[in-house]
Amino acid sequence: MNLKSPEQLAQLQLDAYNSKNLEDFVEQYDDNIIVMDFPSNHITLEGKAAFTERYKKLFLDNPQLHAALKNRTIMGNHVIDHEYLTGRADGSTGEAIAIYEMNDTHITKVWFIR
Repeated sequence: MNLKSPEQLAQLQLDAYNSKNLEDFVEQYDDNIIVMDFPSNHITLEGKAAFTERYKKLFLDNPQLHAALKNRTIMGNHVIDHEYLTGRADGSTGEAIAIYEMNDTHITKVWFIR
């Protein structure tokens, strides 16, 4: 088991996201990953298979996709990233806040504020 700090996990997944390295990206996430909207806790993705398919399509459809980290806050096993998103195929840009919950090896939950 390869222990990682919350900050390491957040950075590893961000780096893999920006390089569109699907294998490295999903490796940072738990097999039972849950992705939710904040503050409703509405589940938008559940499980690594669905997660992998979603991001595979996202990376294929948006080869220039990039998330620039504007701010990162770490508290215990939670990391809050404020990101500026560019490179979408439709030319749009946007901002998102991702709240990551980690165990010692993987990201287990993500909440998105959009």
